[in-house]
Amino acid sequence: MPMPARADAVQIPDGAAQLNGDLHVPEPCSGLVIFAHGSGSSRFSPRNRQVAESLEAAGFATLLLDLLTRAEESVDVYTREFRFDIERLGRRVITAADWAASQPVLRDLNIGYFGASTGAAAALIAAAERPDVSAAVVSRGGRPDLAGGALRKVRAPTLLIVGGADEPVIELNEDAKRQMQTIVRLEVVPGATHLFEEPGALEEVQRLAADWFRQYLPRQRGRKGPVEMLDDIAPGEV
Repeated sequence: MPMPARADAVQIPDGAAQLNGDLHVPEPCSGLVIFAHGSGSSRFSPRNRQVAESLEAAGFATLLLDLLTRAEESVDVYTREFRFDIERLGRRVITAADWAASQPVLRDLNIGYFGASTGAAAALIAAAERPDVSAAVVSRGGRPDLAGGALRKVRAPTLLIVGGADEPVIELNEDAKRQMQTIVRLEVVPGATHLFEEPGALEEVQRLAADWFRQYLPRQRGRKGPVEMLDDIAPGEV
């Protein structure tokens, strides 16, 4: 069984902006999962945190990331002008993947993405743009259709999880699946709505996600253990 994950607050530069994240690294570690939250949410999403904890227990590092800066969030709460800026959100997930590749504790880990709602589109864009490090994608109640032309470029095996009562989103996911040219599976959780708030629904998401990442995220290739190397993260970024 993995040891409890060590947690660190990190800041990831995106040009002049700083993105806040929470990094959790268990020992041993089989891969890194970057979380991309949905519209109007943040790295404090209780649902994503619950899924992250289950993945950490399964031996995966997790990075819960704010896709908007605090200044952008303070504007978006009133105008909603940034939450559907998929180009911006996708770029920031790419930025997080590039940052991870530069960190000694993470650079030997292949990357998986867990995206919810609009965050799923951002995750798919990142997987399309960074195929060499992107090993798997899981979408929960996602809007993969918003990834546009990036869908056809994704090579990472992708799991699309939707609620059985979320009929419009089921249709959008079915259409996205038809466009993609990689391994894609669509899982419908019976009776679940968009937020998977029904008893047992989120637990099923956790099980499906962990199984997918176990299958497609390879183990790290570095010689040091991840927990040993956390102290090597670049100064000023923790």
